[in-house]
Amino acid sequence: QVLLVESGGGLVQAGDSLRLSCVVSGVTFSNSAMAWFRQAPEKEREFVGAIGWSGNTFYGDSMQGRFTITRDNDKRTVFLQMNSLRPEDTAIYYCAVRPMLIRTGATDYAYWGQGTQVTVSS
Repeated sequence: QVLLVESGGGLVQAGDSLRLSCVVSGVTFSNSAMAWFRQAPEKEREFVGAIGWSGNTFYGDSMQGRFTITRDNDKRTVFLQMNSLRPEDTAIYYCAVRPMLIRTGATDYAYWGQGTQVTVSS
């Protein structure tokens, strides 16, 4: 059984930082690409960024320079460090897993976590 569990969300003020975590089980983590997506109310799910099995990363345009994704293969965990948060970053953040290579489409990922709420107040 594949299981992804996110944590680290919360309520912060604009300009603050947060670090989200996602612990993965049920897959060969070191051979997997991990992605973060987010979904705000009444909006489509949006690609935040991803890290491939080799550690390469790719980010959505509005996240460039503010968000950083890292992974710890020993702990089977992927992290999303979010700096300079803005009210428009308010959303539920999801992690997702797929084999090997990064993809930016939500349909390319078969397994998802339950999400963690991030709320940024102005």
